[in-house]
Amino acid sequence: MSVQPERVPASGEPDSAKRRQIIEGAREVFLTHGFDAASMGEIARVAGVSKGTLYVYFENKQELFDAIVGLECRAQAETIFRFDPDDHDVATVLTRLGVEYVNFLCRPGGMSPVRTVIAIAERMPEMGRRFYETGPAHGIAQLAGYLDAQVAARVLEVADTQLAAAQFLEACQATMFKPLVFNFGTAPSIGRIEHVVGTAVRVFMAAYAVRHP
Repeated sequence: MSVQPERVPASGEPDSAKRRQIIEGAREVFLTHGFDAASMGEIARVAGVSKGTLYVYFENKQELFDAIVGLECRAQAETIFRFDPDDHDVATVLTRLGVEYVNFLCRPGGMSPVRTVIAIAERMPEMGRRFYETGPAHGIAQLAGYLDAQVAARVLEVADTQLAAAQFLEACQATMFKPLVFNFGTAPSIGRIEHVVGTAVRVFMAAYAVRHP
Protein backbone atom coordinates (compact mmCIF):
# COMPACT_ATOMS: atom_id res chain seq x y z
CA MET A 1 0.00 0.00 0.00
CA SER A 2 1.56 3.29 -1.07
CA VAL A 3 1.62 6.36 1.17
CA GLN A 4 0.16 9.45 -0.44
CA PRO A 5 2.25 12.61 0.04
CA GLU A 6 0.72 15.39 2.06
CA ARG A 7 -1.10 17.86 -0.16
CA VAL A 8 0.31 21.37 -0.33
CA PRO A 9 -2.43 23.95 0.27
CA ALA A 10 -3.39 25.63 -3.01
CA SER A 11 -2.46 29.23 -3.54
CA GLY A 12 -5.04 31.48 -1.93
CA GLU A 13 -6.14 28.95 0.70
CA PRO A 14 -5.87 29.98 4.34
CA ASP A 15 -2.65 28.83 6.02
CA SER A 16 -3.07 25.34 7.38
CA ALA A 17 -2.31 24.56 11.00
CA LYS A 18 0.70 22.52 9.86
CA ARG A 19 2.09 25.40 7.83
CA ARG A 20 1.68 27.78 10.76
CA GLN A 21 3.40 25.23 13.00
CA ILE A 22 6.38 25.12 10.63
CA ILE A 23 6.58 28.90 10.39
CA GLU A 24 6.58 29.27 14.17
CA GLY A 25 9.35 26.70 14.47
CA ALA A 26 11.37 28.45 11.76
CA ARG A 27 10.88 31.80 13.48
CA GLU A 28 12.38 30.37 16.68
CA VAL A 29 15.36 28.88 14.83
CA PHE A 30 16.07 32.07 12.87
CA LEU A 31 15.83 34.10 16.07
CA THR A 32 18.27 31.80 17.86
CA HIS A 33 20.79 31.02 15.12
CA GLY A 34 20.34 33.64 12.40
CA PHE A 35 19.64 32.91 8.75
CA ASP A 36 22.99 31.42 7.71
CA ALA A 37 23.37 29.05 10.65
CA ALA A 38 19.77 27.85 10.53
CA SER A 39 19.23 24.47 8.88
CA MET A 40 16.12 22.81 7.52
CA GLY A 41 16.82 19.85 9.77
CA GLU A 42 16.84 22.03 12.89
CA ILE A 43 13.71 23.84 11.74
CA ALA A 44 11.93 20.51 11.27
CA ARG A 45 13.02 19.38 14.74
CA VAL A 46 11.90 22.56 16.50
CA ALA A 47 8.63 22.66 14.53
CA GLY A 48 7.92 19.04 15.43
CA VAL A 49 7.55 17.78 11.86
CA SER A 50 9.53 15.45 9.64
CA LYS A 51 11.90 16.86 7.04
CA GLY A 52 9.68 15.31 4.39
CA THR A 53 6.69 17.27 5.64
CA LEU A 54 8.78 20.43 5.87
CA TYR A 55 9.81 20.16 2.21
CA VAL A 56 6.19 19.62 1.16
CA TYR A 57 5.44 23.15 2.33
CA PHE A 58 8.75 24.97 1.76
CA GLU A 59 11.52 24.19 -0.72
CA ASN A 60 14.28 25.90 1.25
CA LYS A 61 14.96 28.18 4.19
CA GLN A 62 14.86 31.30 1.99
CA GLU A 63 11.25 30.51 1.09
CA LEU A 64 10.52 29.96 4.77
CA PHE A 65 12.09 33.26 5.76
CA ASP A 66 10.14 35.00 3.00
CA ALA A 67 6.93 33.59 4.49
CA ILE A 68 7.82 34.85 7.96
CA VAL A 69 8.66 38.33 6.68
CA GLY A 70 5.48 38.37 4.59
CA LEU A 71 3.36 37.61 7.63
CA GLU A 72 5.08 40.37 9.61
CA CYS A 73 4.50 42.91 6.85
CA ARG A 74 0.85 41.93 6.34
CA ALA A 75 0.22 42.21 10.07
CA GLN A 76 1.65 45.71 10.03
CA ALA A 77 -0.34 46.74 6.96
CA GLU A 78 -3.65 45.34 8.19
CA THR A 79 -3.53 46.59 11.77
CA ILE A 80 -1.56 49.85 11.62
CA PHE A 81 -1.64 51.42 8.16
CA ARG A 82 -5.40 51.71 7.85
CA PHE A 83 -6.92 55.10 7.14
CA ASP A 84 -10.30 56.73 6.56
CA PRO A 85 -9.73 59.44 3.94
CA ASP A 86 -12.81 61.27 5.26
CA ASP A 87 -11.29 61.61 8.74
CA HIS A 88 -9.86 65.12 8.67
CA ASP A 89 -8.59 65.12 12.28
CA VAL A 90 -5.07 64.67 10.98
CA ALA A 91 -3.27 65.15 14.30
CA THR A 92 -5.32 62.41 15.97
CA VAL A 93 -4.88 60.05 13.03
CA LEU A 94 -1.12 60.60 12.96
CA THR A 95 -0.83 60.17 16.72
CA ARG A 96 -2.65 56.83 16.59
CA LEU A 97 -0.51 55.72 13.66
CA GLY A 98 2.77 56.80 15.23
CA VAL A 99 2.20 55.12 18.58
CA GLU A 100 1.01 51.84 17.02
CA TYR A 101 3.84 51.90 14.46
CA VAL A 102 6.61 52.35 17.03
CA ASN A 103 5.05 49.78 19.35
CA PHE A 104 5.08 47.33 16.43
CA LEU A 105 8.68 48.11 15.47
CA CYS A 106 9.98 47.85 19.03
CA ARG A 107 7.99 44.80 20.14
CA PRO A 108 9.88 41.84 21.66
CA GLY A 109 11.52 39.83 18.89
CA GLY A 110 10.75 42.47 16.30
CA MET A 111 14.38 43.27 15.59
CA SER A 112 15.33 39.76 14.49
CA PRO A 113 13.77 39.83 10.98
CA VAL A 114 15.16 43.32 10.38
CA ARG A 115 18.69 42.36 11.40
CA THR A 116 18.52 39.19 9.33
CA VAL A 117 17.39 41.03 6.20
CA ILE A 118 20.13 43.64 6.64
CA ALA A 119 22.72 40.90 7.06
CA ILE A 120 21.79 39.04 3.87
CA ALA A 121 20.52 41.85 1.61
CA GLU A 122 23.88 42.39 -0.11
CA ARG A 123 24.15 38.81 -1.36
CA MET A 124 20.39 38.24 -1.61
CA PRO A 125 19.18 41.60 -2.92
CA GLU A 126 15.82 40.23 -4.02
CA MET A 127 14.98 39.37 -0.41
CA GLY A 128 15.93 42.88 0.67
CA ARG A 129 13.78 44.40 -2.07
CA ARG A 130 10.76 42.27 -1.14
CA PHE A 131 11.11 43.18 2.52
CA TYR A 132 11.26 46.89 1.71
CA GLU A 133 8.45 46.79 -0.84
CA THR A 134 6.01 44.89 1.38
CA GLY A 135 7.02 46.66 4.60
CA PRO A 136 8.40 50.23 4.69
CA ALA A 137 7.45 51.21 1.12
CA HIS A 138 3.88 49.92 1.55
CA GLY A 139 3.44 51.87 4.79
CA ILE A 140 4.75 55.07 3.21
CA ALA A 141 2.42 54.64 0.23
CA GLN A 142 -0.63 54.06 2.46
CA LEU A 143 0.12 57.13 4.56
CA ALA A 144 0.83 59.21 1.44
CA GLY A 145 -2.59 58.20 0.09
CA TYR A 146 -4.24 59.49 3.28
CA LEU A 147 -2.27 62.74 3.04
CA ASP A 148 -3.34 63.13 -0.60
CA ALA A 149 -6.98 62.99 0.54
CA GLN A 150 -6.33 65.69 3.14
CA VAL A 151 -4.62 67.89 0.56
CA ALA A 152 -7.66 67.49 -1.70
CA ALA A 153 -9.90 68.46 1.23
CA ARG A 154 -7.72 71.55 1.85
CA VAL A 155 -6.84 70.38 5.34
CA LEU A 156 -3.15 70.05 4.48
CA GLU A 157 -0.86 71.73 2.00
CA VAL A 158 1.85 69.24 1.02
CA ALA A 159 3.82 69.39 -2.22
CA ASP A 160 5.33 65.89 -1.91
CA THR A 161 3.16 63.53 0.15
CA GLN A 162 5.52 60.56 -0.32
CA LEU A 163 8.36 62.55 1.20
CA ALA A 164 6.18 63.95 3.97
CA ALA A 165 4.94 60.44 4.85
CA ALA A 166 8.46 59.02 4.96
CA GLN A 167 9.74 61.92 7.06
CA PHE A 168 6.89 61.56 9.55
CA LEU A 169 7.49 57.82 10.04
CA GLU A 170 11.21 58.42 10.49
CA ALA A 171 10.52 61.15 13.05
CA CYS A 172 8.22 58.83 15.03
CA GLN A 173 10.97 56.25 15.53
CA ALA A 174 13.78 58.72 16.24
CA THR A 175 15.99 57.76 19.22
CA MET A 176 14.11 54.46 19.69
CA PHE A 177 14.34 52.10 16.71
CA LYS A 178 18.02 52.25 15.69
CA PRO A 179 19.36 51.74 19.23
CA LEU A 180 17.34 48.51 19.38
CA VAL A 181 18.54 47.34 15.96
CA PHE A 182 22.14 47.64 17.14
CA ASN A 183 21.46 46.23 20.63
CA PHE A 184 22.39 49.56 22.16
CA GLY A 185 19.29 50.18 24.23
CA THR A 186 16.16 48.64 25.67
CA ALA A 187 12.60 48.88 24.39
CA PRO A 188 11.14 52.36 24.96
CA SER A 189 8.41 52.96 27.50
CA ILE A 190 4.96 53.99 26.35
CA GLY A 191 5.65 57.40 27.85
CA ARG A 192 8.76 57.81 25.70
CA ILE A 193 6.91 56.64 22.60
CA GLU A 194 4.08 59.11 23.17
CA HIS A 195 6.58 61.94 23.75
CA VAL A 196 8.53 61.29 20.55
CA VAL A 197 5.41 60.71 18.44
CA GLY A 198 3.73 63.79 19.90
CA THR A 199 6.73 65.90 18.90
CA ALA A 200 6.67 64.42 15.38
CA VAL A 201 2.95 65.24 15.03
CA ARG A 202 3.42 68.83 16.20
CA VAL A 203 6.29 69.39 13.76
CA PHE A 204 4.26 67.85 10.92
CA MET A 205 1.18 69.96 11.59
CA ALA A 206 3.25 73.13 11.93
CA ALA A 207 4.76 72.46 8.51
CA TYR A 208 1.71 71.28 6.57
CA ALA A 209 -1.61 72.26 8.20
CA VAL A 210 -3.61 74.83 6.23
CA ARG A 211 -4.13 77.97 8.27
CA HIS A 212 -7.64 79.27 7.60
CA PRO A 213 -8.25 82.99 8.13
